[in-house]
Amino acid sequence: MLSPVRLLVCALLLSPSAWGALPFAVAPVKYQVADSGYSTEASVEAVKQSTLAAQVSGRVAAVNFDAGDYVKAGTVLVRLSAQELSSAVAGSQAQVAEAAAALANARANYERQQQLFRQRFISQAALDRATAEFRAAEAAARAARAGAGESSAVRGYTVIRAPYSGVVAARHVEVGETVTPGKPLMTGFDPKDMRVVANIPQYKLATVKAAPRVAVEIPSLNKWIDAVGVTVLPSADAATHTVKVRLDLPADVDGVIPGMFARAHFSTGSARKLVIPLAALVRRSEITAVYVVSGERVSLRQLRLGTPNARGQVEVLAGLNPGDIIALEPIKAGIYAKSAANKSAK
Repeated sequence: MLSPVRLLVCALLLSPSAWGALPFAVAPVKYQVADSGYSTEASVEAVKQSTLAAQVSGRVAAVNFDAGDYVKAGTVLVRLSAQELSSAVAGSQAQVAEAAAALANARANYERQQQLFRQRFISQAALDRATAEFRAAEAAARAARAGAGESSAVRGYTVIRAPYSGVVAARHVEVGETVTPGKPLMTGFDPKDMRVVANIPQYKLATVKAAPRVAVEIPSLNKWIDAVGVTVLPSADAATHTVKVRLDLPADVDGVIPGMFARAHFSTGSARKLVIPLAALVRRSEITAVYVVSGERVSLRQLRLGTPNARGQVEVLAGLNPGDIIALEPIKAGIYAKSAANKSAK
């Protein structure tokens, strides 16, 4: 704690009028009530993300989109050229026609045999033989139609369409390549439906489940997002003894893409913490510091920090005391400090 004498000196040297003379904004460090809880690293993933693969062999005839393109559901992404499939379809259709002709002939013969049997010109055995031939012709016709339908369906696999609207994440083939069943063609995801996945240690599960509020931090975007849903998967990893937790994000979060680094903050309460604005920090390599103002002197002081919060603040664990004055505009403060050092050197 600062002594009363030191507090008085600071108040005299750093009165609001003295602060106003500086070319950058400053503020005193003080305790504030902030969220407390558990935080962990996480990553962003798309709820809808899939890799489309070839279901038949063939040559890539057309690739209509590339990575980064937005496509609507049902849009043709890739076309394969497979001449043998067209020949198979034609052969199946010929078999259908042949089976239909055989069925018509068997039906006519069966009807004639029925008339002859009613007139007692043929035996029961002859009628049974005609009936069996007719039933076999019906089965052959059904099999031919099924084969033709299968051939048509297989030929349809040469046209690959988008299963849902989204963004192409990766393109795996080029025009002219020959592909086989299982060969990846394109990977895509729906940017409107994103979530964050974190691996939580077993001993923290009770804390996570009891958290009334969960926030997701995207450091690269300097963005905080409140999770709209939390799902704790009902199984643990046997090797790491962690449980996967999914945090659903609101729809259409701008700038968030799969694979981004994130932090999950599970708030379980509040506590008095010594906090400073994140904007006041200076990061140089692995060092995090702030500019501290003492009279007309501005110096860089290294800090040890705790967990940031959704209000754009971070807890100071070591390096500052309540009442210290810090620069809120570190770039301007750095220029001022360098200029002051040059003047003193002269």
